[in-house]
Amino acid sequence: MLQRSTLISLFLAVGLGTMAQPALGQAVAPRTLKIDSQQLEQTGLALFKEAVYLSQFQQVEPALARVKLATQLAPKSADAWALLGGLYLSQKQVDEGILALERSRSLNAKNPGVHFSLGAAYFGQEKYEQAAELLKAGLKIKPDVPEALFDLGNTYYKMGKLKDAIKQYEKSLDQNEKFWPAINNIGLVHYEKGNVSRAIKQWEAAIKIDGKSGEPQLALAVATYVEGDKDAGLSLAKSALQLDGRYGKVAFLEENLWGEKLIADTKAVFATPEMQATLSELDVESDDGSAADNAQEGSESP
Repeated sequence: MLQRSTLISLFLAVGLGTMAQPALGQAVAPRTLKIDSQQLEQTGLALFKEAVYLSQFQQVEPALARVKLATQLAPKSADAWALLGGLYLSQKQVDEGILALERSRSLNAKNPGVHFSLGAAYFGQEKYEQAAELLKAGLKIKPDVPEALFDLGNTYYKMGKLKDAIKQYEKSLDQNEKFWPAINNIGLVHYEKGNVSRAIKQWEAAIKIDGKSGEPQLALAVATYVEGDKDAGLSLAKSALQLDGRYGKVAFLEENLWGEKLIADTKAVFATPEMQATLSELDVESDDGSAADNAQEGSESP
């Protein structure tokens, strides 16, 4: 489980979500030609507050427009640059987001949310060493953020540091025992290490917390099938894809950190006639455009 809002940790760590709601439109510049720098800064900060309010209601475009202007009028506001970076990341404008967040960090290196968001951004660029350092820096400031601990676990996982990954996932669960994505990913690590039975226990635990998530159910289905209970595995796989058809695409599984062993076994499950019928019924296309081709690829996997 990888996908989540890039703004969660930012709001949580910086406290932007607790700001008083502004009266929209209050940031109109005074009607005078003699606007001094202090007035401009106050106008910028008012715009920033409006942007925070709008972003809480997913009104990203108007929020982005306001906070862009806010950073021009109040260029020393670390929080304004932080919000601008977070909004850019939410729009998949990663390079712009990183520039804004780095600017915020240069103004205030004690903001954990900026470190967390930068870490997530560098993770997305596969710059895992940088991501790990930034996430660790943020956690030194605020060590009790389960999402950031989870992100650090994912980073270690991609770096091949599996023991460190599990340690961070467990720390995440210490903060929130119902944070099932961490439980799910512990299962992913165990599976790649060949500990199928331990992986199964993790996925069963994740399902008990959230029975409507397709990811742990599909992972459990594949493990069950591989362990020899093919009928039960196929039944679980069908149910998982009915919950969330995105998991019928290998590319999506890879995005969610499924390892080579689990991917290969999943392809073998998808190659069965029963699953081919399910994929067709759900109109789930393979990554190259057809369920049939995806199945053939799976049938050739070792």
